[in-house]
Amino acid sequence: MKRIIIFASGSGSNAENIINYFQQRESISVVLIMTNNPHAKILNRCKRLKISALSFNRIAFKKEGIVHALLNDMNPDLIVLAGFLWKIPEHLIANFSNKIINIHPALLPKYGGKGMYGEYVHEAVKANKETETGITIHYVNEHYDEGAIIFQAKCSVYKEDSVEDIAAKIHELEMVHFPKVIESILS
Repeated sequence: MKRIIIFASGSGSNAENIINYFQQRESISVVLIMTNNPHAKILNRCKRLKISALSFNRIAFKKEGIVHALLNDMNPDLIVLAGFLWKIPEHLIANFSNKIINIHPALLPKYGGKGMYGEYVHEAVKANKETETGITIHYVNEHYDEGAIIFQAKCSVYKEDSVEDIAAKIHELEMVHFPKVIESILS
């Protein structure tokens, strides 16, 4: 059985989609959700889905902290960042080399880097009059959004599209592709 741990900071729609996808699989399972936000909506989703969840603070995230120890003990096959907003510490990247992936709501290398997430990305895409955008699933390294690209999917952006329209298109791409890419990595 391959085991996934998901890190999330917000509503958790991507995490729930991944959990639901793998509930239908016998060889891969989401075993834990970790969040840096004690008020994240993902925690409510975890209760409903009967998935273990853990909220932690910055102290717990440091090298000697509980997050490092827990991940070492659990030794997941893959750590999935699904709307997780903190930079992953280098000690975790070193310990879990090529085992941490992220999804970004743009076609990297465009619109990546510190502070570029969620609506900020969609606003920039709209402001720059892009004709296409998409998602990028990539390995995590020590730099924001610069790890090796695993997968990209594109969608068109039209002049009349609002930021909300762009966000909806991206969300649809995430829902369709993220679980399948995770499955292909672990197969």
